[in-house]
Amino acid sequence: MFYRENGQFKTSYSADQQIFPIAQDRWAILGLIAIAAIGVPLLADEYLFRAIFIPFLILALAAVGVNILVGFCGQISLGSGAFMAVGAYMAYNTFVRIDGMPLIVALLSGGFFATLVGIFFGIPSLRVKGLYLAVATLAAQFFCDWAFSRINWFTNNSTSGSVAVSGLEVFGLPIQTPVQKYLFCLSFLVVFALLAKNLVRSAIGREWMAIRDMDVAASVIGIRPMYAKLSAFAVSSFIVGVAGGLWAFVHLGSWEPAAFSIDRSFQLLFMVIIGGMGSIMGSLFGAAFIVVLPIFLNQFMPWAGSLVGLEISTAAVSHTEFMIFGALIVWFLIVEPHGLAKLWSIGKQKLRLWPFPH
Repeated sequence: MFYRENGQFKTSYSADQQIFPIAQDRWAILGLIAIAAIGVPLLADEYLFRAIFIPFLILALAAVGVNILVGFCGQISLGSGAFMAVGAYMAYNTFVRIDGMPLIVALLSGGFFATLVGIFFGIPSLRVKGLYLAVATLAAQFFCDWAFSRINWFTNNSTSGSVAVSGLEVFGLPIQTPVQKYLFCLSFLVVFALLAKNLVRSAIGREWMAIRDMDVAASVIGIRPMYAKLSAFAVSSFIVGVAGGLWAFVHLGSWEPAAFSIDRSFQLLFMVIIGGMGSIMGSLFGAAFIVVLPIFLNQFMPWAGSLVGLEISTAAVSHTEFMIFGALIVWFLIVEPHGLAKLWSIGKQKLRLWPFPH
């Protein structure tokens, strides 16, 4: 009963078109942001920040970008890891080659260059779709892996092939401790998630969804497929590129091209499938699930094996992780194609009617 919107009257169009039209949703989101910004830094230890919270925030941001392309526009992509790599390496070159370059501007510049690469590799989407488009975007992954491994300019002529950044600061404030890194990533995720939520509710967002549902019918009613598809690639690549810069600068500190391999592309795609395609909240659910599950298995399986007298190796845990991911993807595609976000939506709808019959 506490979730009903009785008495919440909308007296204007803008009030009816709010991001969270139900007051309980607005208060819940504000409460979660407050807990994330105030409660988590006070209660969590360094391990939780490094192993769970910081990777979750950055991968959730990347998943939001992938979901815009795959979930909202319906353009399958296997090159997300490449766009993260472009964002990371171009942010690095901007940061080290231009004296006094602010960190935020460097990260946004990485997103800008990722946008250019995303548009270039999104051009095949104007002619092909489905599996063929997946193969075309996969070319971006292989090309970027080769470029960042072989062209020394990207690594500032590093002999080892790896690069590193240090002394990060924003507006004179250092970004060194786990808490500072966490709050920095949290601010990026909140801002970009709200922007993405507004964007998918706008005219261009409706064009993306029209292209996703039936591109021929969309073109008949006046939607330009070229503009809609390439804009989806551009926005998605920009967000993924910024996430790649955060992953390299804030989470890793020192990295090499293997940090953005094809495994990263599959990981982001799994987040979207499990969390829910076409849902910003689903991107957060999928990222949380993918980040927490390996840690849970690493702790649970050896403990469960010790109860029955079995010694479970690290390799067995890793193989089990892949099997569980595969089973979950098949299960979600069959039982609930819209992922965890749909289950969350069903739960909210039941709360709105409880305790009356559904």
